[in-house]
Amino acid sequence: MLSNKVPHGFHPISHDRPLIEQHIDAYRSKGKLADPTVCPQCSAVFHKGRWQWAETPADANHETCPACLRQQDNFPAGFVSLEGQFLIDHSDEIMRLVTNHEKHEKAEHPLKRIINIDRHEGAITITTTDIHLARGIGEAIHHAYQGHLELQYSPGENQLRAYWKR
Repeated sequence: MLSNKVPHGFHPISHDRPLIEQHIDAYRSKGKLADPTVCPQCSAVFHKGRWQWAETPADANHETCPACLRQQDNFPAGFVSLEGQFLIDHSDEIMRLVTNHEKHEKAEHPLKRIINIDRHEGAITITTTDIHLARGIGEAIHHAYQGHLELQYSPGENQLRAYWKR
């Protein structure tokens, strides 16, 4: 059974305030990347100061993007924990919502991806490359199915944990 006990260093956050990242993410580039730069793994292009989906320019530099690095290291920025009888009864429907939400976000923001979906004893844990994707998934499920959503943010580690139960 999942527990939403606040882990050391995490703080509850309000649903009505934007999440402001206070610390530098270890997976962000240390300096400004050359423009254009392409990720050799996912083909995202760093152009005009951000990662985006675009055609790879012939003269592009190559550097692995932060999302691919997080996936390689299996070091998530976001955790979404789902549990409850409603989840058991509607898991396929809820997971369609989760994957559609990720697909929509990833289309505009290449660094927002699901790393893993782990199903275990009536619960599901989803890990993401981005704290905002984890929050968005939690809020989308809460909006669609109500229940109880708790968000906890660890500024020192730049991680977010979302717990949903119904």
